[in-house]
Amino acid sequence: MPAPDSDTAVPVTLKEKVRRLPDRPGVYLMKDRIGRIIYVGKAKALKKRVSSYFQPSRAFTLHPKIRALVEMIADFDTIEVKSEPEALLLEGKLIKQWKPRYNTDFIDDKRFLMVRVDPLEELPRFRLVRLRKDDRSRYFGPFAHSGPLRKTLAQMRRQFGVLLSDGTPSRLPDGSWQLYDDVRAEIYGFPNSVSAADYRARVDQACAFLEGKSREWLSSLREEMSSAAARREFEKAAGLRDIVFALEKTLEKPRHFERTDPTALTAGSEALGALGAALGLRAPPDSLECFDISHISGTYVVASMVRFAGGKPDRDQYRRFRIKGFMGNDDFRSMEEVVGRRYRRLQQEGRPFPDLVVIDGGRGQVGAALKAFVALDLEPPPLIGLAKKEETIVFPDERPPLNLPLDHPGLRLLQRLRDEAHRFANTYNADLRSRKIRESLLDDFPGLGPVRRAALLAHFGGIDRVRAATVEELRAVPGFGPRIAADLRAFLDAKGHAPQKTP
Repeated sequence: MPAPDSDTAVPVTLKEKVRRLPDRPGVYLMKDRIGRIIYVGKAKALKKRVSSYFQPSRAFTLHPKIRALVEMIADFDTIEVKSEPEALLLEGKLIKQWKPRYNTDFIDDKRFLMVRVDPLEELPRFRLVRLRKDDRSRYFGPFAHSGPLRKTLAQMRRQFGVLLSDGTPSRLPDGSWQLYDDVRAEIYGFPNSVSAADYRARVDQACAFLEGKSREWLSSLREEMSSAAARREFEKAAGLRDIVFALEKTLEKPRHFERTDPTALTAGSEALGALGAALGLRAPPDSLECFDISHISGTYVVASMVRFAGGKPDRDQYRRFRIKGFMGNDDFRSMEEVVGRRYRRLQQEGRPFPDLVVIDGGRGQVGAALKAFVALDLEPPPLIGLAKKEETIVFPDERPPLNLPLDHPGLRLLQRLRDEAHRFANTYNADLRSRKIRESLLDDFPGLGPVRRAALLAHFGGIDRVRAATVEELRAVPGFGPRIAADLRAFLDAKGHAPQKTP
């Protein structure tokens, strides 16, 4: 194929658009000919980064997948931000929001190992795979290092008596199964003859163990990503973030597995009964509410409350909070505030309190939640905390901390509740940061003070509508005369945000 001609490789409109880009940090969104977003990227300098896609001299030095991406690009949009860290955060949020084809392909190309368990097998085995299919299997991972993962599986086989991919079980005349027909039966130390039901109980325990390993890996990745960003190693941080996204998605994936297979996590009445017994409650706690605080380096402090009923999410009752009582970062004061706001509201509306309140945190957070009830002179319902490091249950009274077995159905239910609260809080935090990043465009417009800025956003309902407003529409905002409206429209035009066209 001949090299593309420098005058025809890039449409004139795109070439002109690239020339008008600023040398500032930001995020770019590549689109195909029907307007679909096919790739999202970040840039330290937008003009330099985006122009690199359209340099004919580079056409044959690109990776084939990147070359295919370039050939698909028919248009692009950009969003300016103030710094590389903001670009990194916004890029991640937009990838999650739009799921562009080529971002997904690039992540999938890393092909880290995962562990697959197929519930349709009578004796489910733990197999290593590199692709996750949309089936009824349960997947764990991805894991970046194959050596430790293989050692983990070997440990699981000895600890729980489960089969790996090399197992060759055979059915015995009485309906039970013989797992091995060689010396391995003696090496692994478990009874070699087992019923399908007993074997699935082993699988339950091994899944709980492996999920714990996945979450340890996720935690270490998040720490490594934050450290890389703090060192301004943004490319490394972005790569780690992609792996975190993939792992988070995998850990959220198995919910359908729970509903369709006996090896799933126990839910419903059995889990609630086990939890009530472990906590010494008078009856199983049918309704549970969990609180979590989320912030990034002390900024954008928000909180979430999620509710489970009958062991399942009751999403209509989810609530999210912005901290109003003080400025700054104080998890204990934040927890006291949101717990107080929640149950003051329930009391005023005459609605019942939940059977169990769960706090994401240790004794300090639980004490803060209890303080909210005391300040309101309310009798608190049963209240516990779930501390992440050792999955320790802490109480507000003198009872010692409680550590349940990792395969305990009550603990598994608490973990699902806590993880859902954490996800919901983080999503709200990311939304606020993204909104702030978009609104930061207005900071660069001279003469726009806080009063006019607030009036502008209140009038249009958000920065996106401001960007699309005509001069006449801008003049309708209180405090905006003809000159400032025209100057703002010219400023937005220079940033590449065209006004909304009227038919």
